[in-house]
Amino acid sequence: MSRRLWLVLLAAALGLVWLLWPVRDNNRIATNVSRRPPPAAQTKIENPKTKIENLASALNSPATEIVADLRLLDDLFATFRTNLRENPVGTNAEITAALTGANPLHLALLPSDHPAINTRGELCDRWGTPFFFHQLSGTQMEIRSAGPDKKLWTDDDTVFTP
Repeated sequence: MSRRLWLVLLAAALGLVWLLWPVRDNNRIATNVSRRPPPAAQTKIENPKTKIENLASALNSPATEIVADLRLLDDLFATFRTNLRENPVGTNAEITAALTGANPLHLALLPSDHPAINTRGELCDRWGTPFFFHQLSGTQMEIRSAGPDKKLWTDDDTVFTP
């Protein structure tokens, strides 16, 4: 067979495939799609403020240990960094103020009346001693609890270093 005949047969085969190929009816699909998911598929979206309050309520909970408190604080700092692109800085009272909403976005990750905040505005561990916050970098914050003896830099301190 000549080359021309092969090209004609190939074109005919492609045309036949094109004609027989299933075609989607986009109009029919669009009219059958509901704009709302069925009731069983709907999920309740939790208010971010409620989620933050629930997280903060676990701080110094008798049901957990100090390690959980330090991890929770690290989560709060991570959320702060996500929204403000940096760690809060300064003394414990200044960092606590930033976590309670004294920041450019007025983002309150802790309620200002949280039981872990003392009368000087410092965030305290479960023994009532202010946490020691040490900013390692713009994205890392070391958190130290003085522990049961309430004295920093002793053997019973608990330190969280990300």
